[in-house]
Amino acid sequence: MTSDDFRRLALNLPLVTEAKHQGHPDFRVGGKIFATLGYPDKAWAMVKLSPKLQELLVNSEPNVFIPVKGAWGLRGATSVLLRRARRTAVHKALTEAWHNAASNKLKRQIDFRE
Repeated sequence: MTSDDFRRLALNLPLVTEAKHQGHPDFRVGGKIFATLGYPDKAWAMVKLSPKLQELLVNSEPNVFIPVKGAWGLRGATSVLLRRARRTAVHKALTEAWHNAASNKLKRQIDFRE
């Protein structure tokens, strides 16, 4: 997967906008960041997952999904090594991150999870 692949997947989710935060592209729903690109460098992306889903992904694909260091990682922030990532796994992670960030009202209006 490339940065452009990750960007396309993120932007294909409902009502997502791209902005910048601390010099890195980020993806938002309802103004809340759910994913970023390029941190700590261009080889990586980050998704904000629940700690439970983070644990599942890290255990199933430890060479792709890695908890972010510190408190953010304990709360579910998960680094994604793009060159090793599969589209299906990243799509699932982005979809879940979108749901974690979206308001309850928006989630009631749009439910696209399989």
